[in-house]
Formats: sequence, structure tokens, C-alpha cells
Amino acid sequence: MRIFKTKPFARFASREGIADEELCEAAYRAERGLIDADLGGGVIKQRLAREGQGKSGGFRSIVLFRRGSKAFFVYGFAKSNRDNIRRDELRPSGNWRANCSRSTTRL
Repeated sequence: MRIFKTKPFARFASREGIADEELCEAAYRAERGLIDADLGGGVIKQRLAREGQGKSGGFRSIVLFRRGSKAFFVYGFAKSNRDNIRRDELRPSGNWRANCSRSTTRL
């Protein structure tokens, strides 16, 4: 499986101290079928642990995911700042697709 993060997500992860290893672990959990929320259309939500606290109070990531192929981390937020993402924010947008095709970093 190839794992990528968009530039905006990379900035978020860096600011919050989320290591690439944590992102890889989240992608591999999804590959094993341990998906925190399937939002439809190849979009999933995975929880990321906050250092020293665990996943429940940590971060949430929105991932464009295709089993056995690729995972693109496109959006992240702290659970303490926001309960969830709105449905209208999940609509497939050209911005996500554009970010995935040109401004990603492979992990």
C-alpha cells in the first residue's frame, strides 16, 4: 500500500506533532478492516492518538482510501476543537482530488 499526505495535512500533522509512523499505522489498521468510520465513496475517518493520551481524545483524520492500493490523508482536526466534520464538507471536491494529484508527500 502507498500512503500519502497532502501539504495542508502535512502542516497540520507537523503542528500537532503527529509522526508519519502514526499515519502509517492508521492506514494499516484500515487495510486490516479496522476503520473508525466509513463515510462512503472511498472516504474514511481514522482516529489518531495524541501523544500520551490515546485515540479517544486525540485527532481525527479524513482519508481517501482504496484497500490494497493507496491512502491519502487529506484533512485532520483535534477532537477537542471539533466534534465532527459536516456532511457538506465531505462531498468529493476538485480541491481534494487536485491536492492528491500534485501536492502530496509519500510516507
